[in-house]
Amino acid sequence: MKGLSNMKIAFSAAIAAVALLTAPAMGAVIPGLSNTGADADANGIDDAWTLNGGSAFIGSPINPAWQANDGTSRWLTPTANGNADLDPTAPGFYSYTLNFSLAGFDPASASLSGRFAVDNTVDSITLNGVSLGSGGACCSFASGGTFSANSGFVAGTNTLTFTVRNFAQATGNPTGLRVEFLQSAVNAVPEPAAWALMIGGFAAVGAASRRRRSVATTFA
Repeated sequence: MKGLSNMKIAFSAAIAAVALLTAPAMGAVIPGLSNTGADADANGIDDAWTLNGGSAFIGSPINPAWQANDGTSRWLTPTANGNADLDPTAPGFYSYTLNFSLAGFDPASASLSGRFAVDNTVDSITLNGVSLGSGGACCSFASGGTFSANSGFVAGTNTLTFTVRNFAQATGNPTGLRVEFLQSAVNAVPEPAAWALMIGGFAAVGAASRRRRSVATTFA
């Protein structure tokens, strides 16, 4: 009876460990996915997004034709003046980049989706250098396009980049990008302690089972 009791305890421990391992599979929101303009310092620079490797400004004022900034997201622009005239004789190219980490998460389980508005057009959207398409939006100051990713994530730092092209125009030629994440999900990687508990629990179940068989053979 004592052996049976020990086996029940070991089996319960193994089941508890399985519960710990499978609980994170419910998923979590990907950390570090910041809408444009959601994180700003005192100088109006976005703390999460960069532009061409430098500062991305939360433009103010912005062009009246653009969708108004709100509490969810705001326009990023190359200069603090969001209505500045740029690229008078040749198209300008602007790479807006967001880095986020999946350390401690299973990259194979990650997914995200969102929407954007742009002046003038998004030439490409990439995740870790792999194309997600262009979003299919040109000159969409109010509604814009959509994007999504269900693969291509890595365990460490991930890089999401929007490359914007501003058409050449002598005057009245601002440019900017606005991005909002609509959904994201990722599963956590189980802690080593949980794996150890599960392995130890099943090992104990096996050992208890072997002891029962040994006792049964002895008294046969």
